[in-house]
Amino acid sequence: METAGLQGIVAFVQSVEAGSFTGAGERLHVTKSAIGKSIAQLEQRLGVRLLNRTTRSLSPTSEGVSYYEACVRALAEIEAAQSLLASRRQVPSGRLRIDVPLAFGRRCVAPVLFEISRKFPDLTVEISFNDRRVDLIEEGIDLAIRMGELDDSLSLAARRLYAQRSAICAAPAYLDRHGRPQSVEDLADHSVIGYGREGVVRPWVIRHADGHLATFVPRARLVLGHGEPMLDAALAGCGITFLPTWLAADSLKSGDLEMVLSDCLVENIVVHAVWPVTRTLTPKVRVVVDALVEHFSAPPWDAA
Repeated sequence: METAGLQGIVAFVQSVEAGSFTGAGERLHVTKSAIGKSIAQLEQRLGVRLLNRTTRSLSPTSEGVSYYEACVRALAEIEAAQSLLASRRQVPSGRLRIDVPLAFGRRCVAPVLFEISRKFPDLTVEISFNDRRVDLIEEGIDLAIRMGELDDSLSLAARRLYAQRSAICAAPAYLDRHGRPQSVEDLADHSVIGYGREGVVRPWVIRHADGHLATFVPRARLVLGHGEPMLDAALAGCGITFLPTWLAADSLKSGDLEMVLSDCLVENIVVHAVWPVTRTLTPKVRVVVDALVEHFSAPPWDAA
């Protein structure tokens, strides 16, 4: 769009909102005659009268009302685009409050945040670690990492980061003593380490020999509420468990843990970054989201 055309649109919108050429001129710091000339040229280009003018009042015609509404939307889009570009040029600063899951956050998210903290000295990063699902708006959280299904909330925006992959595994010493299960039914004869909270044990997603996936609710003898103690228990030979690769990868590679039933990993949980809905992302939130997207595009624990 030509600059003159855009100026005519701005003059027209301001005239409608101010109710006069004089008021529009004061808003735009130009003369009343300049406003009138700009709108006259706009009407000439469009071939339609936009404003009814009298000596005492100014009002939009029916065509002017429709055009005004379209112009307001277009100017808002232009303003949003300019704000987005400006935010990308700005240096992240101020306080950034982030909430992350306890084990996953410490192992997989915190290293990215530490690097951002080193890179941007004007940014103060506050990280809370817990498995409670916080209310971002109520608790003043700028960004959170969510594992599992998202709430159907219109107040939050989300960006998918990662699909967690998990496997059934146990210490080789345990399997040597108790045997290696050949089917899901064999798990009934084994000690199972489960993840659970408030009496509810989280089910496993198991890939059967024919390739189909099924949900399995283990009868666990040992139920723990955090992933890292589950890893510790498996390494101690307490039984068979279901662990994500971000937690078990090093132990699987070293041979301290062994996959059982299948050597295929199963995607079972999706991880998102979520933040309160705003017109544009602030630089401090954008830099974290961009860094996390890049980091989780090729996570080191899932490397072949």
